[in-house]
Amino acid sequence: MSGRDITDGKSSRDVVSDHDAQSSRRDIDNFLNAARSVTKPAGSDSGRLIFALDATMSRQPTWDAACMLQGEMFNAVSRAGGLNVQLVYFRGFGECRASKWVGDAGQLRDLMVRIDCRGGHTQIAKVLKHARDETVRTPVSAMVYIGDAMEENIDKLCQLAGELGMRKVPCFMFQEGGDQAAQTAFREIARLSGGAYLRFDGNAADALLNLLKAVAVYASGGMSALQNDKSRESRLLLQQLSGGKGKN
Repeated sequence: MSGRDITDGKSSRDVVSDHDAQSSRRDIDNFLNAARSVTKPAGSDSGRLIFALDATMSRQPTWDAACMLQGEMFNAVSRAGGLNVQLVYFRGFGECRASKWVGDAGQLRDLMVRIDCRGGHTQIAKVLKHARDETVRTPVSAMVYIGDAMEENIDKLCQLAGELGMRKVPCFMFQEGGDQAAQTAFREIARLSGGAYLRFDGNAADALLNLLKAVAVYASGGMSALQNDKSRESRLLLQQLSGGKGKN
Protein backbone atom coordinates (compact mmCIF):
# COMPACT_ATOMS: atom_id res chain seq x y z
CA MET A 1 0.00 0.00 0.00
CA SER A 2 1.34 3.38 -0.95
CA GLY A 3 0.71 6.26 1.37
CA ARG A 4 2.44 8.91 3.33
CA ASP A 5 5.12 8.14 5.86
CA ILE A 6 4.43 9.21 9.43
CA THR A 7 7.47 10.38 11.39
CA ASP A 8 7.64 11.47 15.01
CA GLY A 9 5.27 14.42 15.16
CA LYS A 10 5.35 15.20 11.42
CA SER A 11 3.77 13.75 8.30
CA SER A 12 5.32 13.89 4.85
CA ARG A 13 3.34 14.95 1.85
CA ASP A 14 0.99 12.47 0.24
CA VAL A 15 2.72 10.35 -2.38
CA VAL A 16 -0.38 8.23 -3.12
CA SER A 17 -2.62 7.36 -2.21
CA ASP A 18 -9.33 -11.71 27.87
CA HIS A 19 -8.89 -14.63 26.09
CA ASP A 20 -12.54 -14.78 27.29
CA ALA A 21 -14.93 -15.94 24.59
CA GLN A 22 -16.72 -12.62 24.70
CA SER A 23 -16.00 -9.06 25.80
CA SER A 24 -17.33 -8.28 29.25
CA ARG A 25 -20.72 -6.61 29.53
CA ARG A 26 -19.08 -3.74 31.41
CA ASP A 27 -16.63 -3.08 28.59
CA ILE A 28 -19.38 -3.11 25.98
CA ASP A 29 -21.47 -0.71 28.08
CA ASN A 30 -18.43 1.55 28.46
CA PHE A 31 -17.90 1.39 24.71
CA LEU A 32 -21.47 2.44 23.99
CA ASN A 33 -21.35 5.24 26.54
CA ALA A 34 -18.08 6.59 25.19
CA ALA A 35 -19.46 6.68 21.66
CA ARG A 36 -21.40 9.77 22.73
CA SER A 37 -18.21 11.64 21.87
CA VAL A 38 -18.27 10.54 18.24
CA THR A 39 -19.82 13.41 16.34
CA LYS A 40 -19.37 15.21 13.09
CA PRO A 41 -16.86 18.06 13.25
CA ALA A 42 -18.54 21.44 13.58
CA GLY A 43 -19.40 22.91 10.20
CA SER A 44 -18.69 19.66 8.39
CA ASP A 45 -21.04 17.65 6.20
CA SER A 46 -19.24 14.40 7.00
CA GLY A 47 -17.48 12.71 9.88
CA ARG A 48 -13.80 11.78 9.73
CA LEU A 49 -12.65 8.44 11.12
CA ILE A 50 -9.05 7.25 11.43
CA PHE A 51 -8.79 3.45 11.28
CA ALA A 52 -5.39 2.34 12.61
CA LEU A 53 -3.84 -1.14 12.51
CA ASP A 54 -0.89 -2.90 14.09
CA ALA A 55 0.59 -4.91 11.21
CA THR A 56 3.59 -6.35 13.05
CA MET A 57 4.45 -10.06 12.87
CA SER A 58 2.71 -11.04 16.13
CA ARG A 59 -0.62 -10.55 14.34
CA GLN A 60 0.26 -12.82 11.42
CA PRO A 61 -1.55 -15.96 12.75
CA THR A 62 -4.90 -14.15 12.76
CA TRP A 63 -4.24 -11.57 10.06
CA ASP A 64 -6.44 -13.09 7.35
CA ALA A 65 -9.42 -13.34 9.71
CA ALA A 66 -8.77 -9.80 10.95
CA CYS A 67 -8.62 -8.47 7.39
CA MET A 68 -11.99 -10.06 6.62
CA LEU A 69 -13.47 -8.49 9.76
CA GLN A 70 -11.99 -5.09 9.05
CA GLY A 71 -13.06 -5.33 5.43
CA GLU A 72 -16.64 -5.87 6.55
CA MET A 73 -16.34 -2.79 8.73
CA PHE A 74 -15.28 -0.77 5.69
CA ASN A 75 -18.29 -2.13 3.80
CA ALA A 76 -20.51 -0.92 6.66
CA VAL A 77 -18.89 2.51 6.45
CA SER A 78 -19.62 2.67 2.73
CA ARG A 79 -23.27 1.81 3.30
CA ALA A 80 -23.56 4.39 6.07
CA GLY A 81 -22.29 7.14 3.80
CA GLY A 82 -21.21 10.62 4.81
CA LEU A 83 -17.98 9.41 6.41
CA ASN A 84 -14.42 10.02 5.31
CA VAL A 85 -11.96 7.36 6.43
CA GLN A 86 -8.19 7.24 6.59
CA LEU A 87 -6.27 3.98 7.01
CA VAL A 88 -3.09 4.09 9.14
CA TYR A 89 -0.81 1.12 9.81
CA PHE A 90 2.67 0.35 11.12
CA ARG A 91 5.02 -2.59 10.75
CA GLY A 92 8.68 -3.47 10.23
CA PHE A 93 11.54 -1.18 11.15
CA GLY A 94 9.95 2.23 11.67
CA GLU A 95 7.44 1.93 8.83
CA CYS A 96 4.22 3.82 9.58
CA ARG A 97 1.95 4.97 6.78
CA ALA A 98 -1.33 6.79 6.28
CA SER A 99 -3.60 6.67 3.26
CA LYS A 100 -5.41 9.63 1.80
CA TRP A 101 -8.81 10.52 3.23
CA VAL A 102 -11.47 8.87 1.09
CA GLY A 103 -15.25 8.83 1.07
CA ASP A 104 -15.40 5.43 -0.63
CA ALA A 105 -14.26 3.13 2.17
CA GLY A 106 -14.18 0.26 -0.32
CA GLN A 107 -10.94 1.75 -1.62
CA LEU A 108 -9.41 1.39 1.83
CA ARG A 109 -10.62 -2.20 2.10
CA ASP A 110 -8.86 -3.02 -1.12
CA LEU A 111 -5.68 -1.35 0.11
CA MET A 112 -5.82 -3.11 3.47
CA VAL A 113 -6.02 -6.63 2.05
CA ARG A 114 -2.70 -6.02 0.28
CA ILE A 115 -0.87 -5.26 3.54
CA ASP A 116 1.30 -8.09 4.89
CA CYS A 117 2.67 -8.35 8.43
CA ARG A 118 6.35 -7.63 9.07
CA GLY A 119 8.43 -7.99 12.23
CA GLY A 120 8.99 -4.90 14.34
CA HIS A 121 8.02 -3.05 17.50
CA THR A 122 4.77 -1.21 18.03
CA GLN A 123 4.54 2.44 16.97
CA ILE A 124 1.39 3.55 18.75
CA ALA A 125 2.88 6.92 19.67
CA LYS A 126 3.29 7.75 15.98
CA VAL A 127 -0.35 6.85 15.37
CA LEU A 128 -1.57 9.05 18.22
CA LYS A 129 0.63 11.95 17.11
CA HIS A 130 -0.69 11.58 13.59
CA ALA A 131 -4.30 11.69 14.84
CA ARG A 132 -3.48 14.80 16.85
CA ASP A 133 -1.86 16.54 13.90
CA GLU A 134 -4.72 15.62 11.57
CA THR A 135 -7.36 17.03 13.89
CA VAL A 136 -5.37 20.27 14.24
CA ARG A 137 -5.74 20.72 10.48
CA THR A 138 -9.33 19.50 10.19
CA PRO A 139 -11.29 18.03 13.15
CA VAL A 140 -11.36 14.22 13.34
CA SER A 141 -14.49 12.53 14.72
CA ALA A 142 -12.81 9.46 16.24
CA MET A 143 -10.01 6.95 15.94
CA VAL A 144 -10.40 3.16 15.91
CA TYR A 145 -7.26 1.15 16.73
CA ILE A 146 -6.79 -2.63 16.49
CA GLY A 147 -3.67 -4.26 17.92
CA ASP A 148 -2.34 -6.96 20.25
CA ALA A 149 0.76 -5.50 21.90
CA MET A 150 2.37 -2.40 23.40
CA GLU A 151 6.16 -2.00 23.52
CA GLU A 152 6.49 1.72 24.23
CA ASN A 153 6.63 4.22 27.10
CA ILE A 154 3.11 4.19 28.53
CA ASP A 155 3.44 7.67 30.03
CA LYS A 156 4.23 9.09 26.61
CA LEU A 157 1.19 7.35 25.15
CA CYS A 158 -1.00 8.65 27.95
CA GLN A 159 0.15 12.21 27.35
CA LEU A 160 -0.77 11.95 23.68
CA ALA A 161 -4.12 10.34 24.54
CA GLY A 162 -4.85 13.23 26.89
CA GLU A 163 -4.13 15.70 24.10
CA LEU A 164 -6.59 13.87 21.88
CA GLY A 165 -9.16 13.96 24.66
CA MET A 166 -8.77 17.73 24.93
CA ARG A 167 -9.37 17.95 21.20
CA LYS A 168 -12.43 15.68 21.48
CA VAL A 169 -10.99 12.81 19.44
CA PRO A 170 -12.10 9.62 21.27
CA CYS A 171 -9.93 6.55 20.71
CA PHE A 172 -11.75 3.22 20.46
CA MET A 173 -9.07 0.69 21.37
CA PHE A 174 -9.66 -2.93 20.34
CA GLN A 175 -7.24 -5.50 21.74
CA GLU A 176 -6.71 -8.85 20.07
CA GLY A 177 -5.50 -11.43 22.60
CA GLY A 178 -4.74 -10.95 26.28
CA ASP A 179 -1.35 -9.26 26.65
CA GLN A 180 -1.44 -7.46 30.01
CA ALA A 181 0.80 -4.54 29.05
CA ALA A 182 -1.36 -3.86 26.01
CA GLN A 183 -4.54 -4.06 28.06
CA THR A 184 -3.26 -1.55 30.60
CA ALA A 185 -2.11 0.88 27.94
CA PHE A 186 -5.19 0.53 25.73
CA ARG A 187 -7.53 1.12 28.67
CA GLU A 188 -5.66 4.28 29.66
CA ILE A 189 -5.56 5.60 26.10
CA ALA A 190 -9.29 5.04 25.81
CA ARG A 191 -10.02 6.65 29.17
CA LEU A 192 -7.87 9.73 28.65
CA SER A 193 -9.17 10.36 25.13
CA GLY A 194 -12.82 9.87 26.09
CA GLY A 195 -13.10 6.69 24.04
CA ALA A 196 -13.52 3.04 25.02
CA TYR A 197 -11.62 -0.25 25.27
CA LEU A 198 -12.70 -3.72 24.17
CA ARG A 199 -10.87 -7.03 24.01
CA PHE A 200 -11.83 -9.60 21.41
CA ASP A 201 -10.81 -12.93 19.92
CA GLY A 202 -12.13 -15.10 17.12
CA ASN A 203 -15.16 -16.07 19.19
CA ALA A 204 -16.17 -12.43 19.63
CA ALA A 205 -15.67 -11.38 16.01
CA ASP A 206 -19.36 -10.85 15.28
CA ALA A 207 -19.83 -8.65 18.35
CA LEU A 208 -16.79 -6.58 17.42
CA LEU A 209 -17.93 -6.15 13.84
CA ASN A 210 -21.38 -4.97 14.88
CA LEU A 211 -19.93 -2.50 17.38
CA LEU A 212 -17.61 -1.12 14.73
CA LYS A 213 -20.57 -0.77 12.39
CA ALA A 214 -22.51 1.15 15.05
CA VAL A 215 -19.62 3.57 15.55
CA ALA A 216 -19.32 4.04 11.78
CA VAL A 217 -23.04 4.70 11.42
CA TYR A 218 -23.01 7.29 14.20
CA ALA A 219 -19.80 8.98 13.09
CA SER A 220 -21.23 9.40 9.61
CA GLY A 221 -24.84 10.32 10.32
CA GLY A 222 -25.38 11.00 14.00
CA MET A 223 -28.61 10.15 15.81
CA SER A 224 -30.83 10.01 12.75
CA ALA A 225 -28.58 7.42 11.13
CA LEU A 226 -28.75 5.25 14.24
CA GLN A 227 -32.54 5.54 14.29
CA ASN A 228 -32.68 4.24 10.72
CA ASP A 229 -30.24 1.39 11.36
CA LYS A 230 -31.83 -1.90 12.49
CA SER A 231 -28.91 -3.63 14.20
CA ARG A 232 -29.05 -4.50 17.91
CA GLU A 233 -25.85 -2.57 18.54
CA SER A 234 -27.21 0.58 16.92
CA ARG A 235 -30.37 0.31 19.02
CA LEU A 236 -28.26 -0.07 22.18
CA LEU A 237 -26.09 2.84 21.16
CA LEU A 238 -29.14 4.96 20.41
CA GLN A 239 -30.56 4.14 23.85
CA GLN A 240 -27.31 5.21 25.52
CA LEU A 241 -27.11 8.42 23.53
CA SER A 242 -30.68 9.36 24.34
CA GLY A 243 -30.26 8.77 28.07
CA GLY A 244 -32.11 5.46 28.11
CA LYS A 245 -35.09 6.77 26.14
CA GLY A 246 -34.13 5.37 22.74
CA LYS A 247 -36.26 3.02 20.74
CA ASN A 248 -35.97 -0.69 21.53
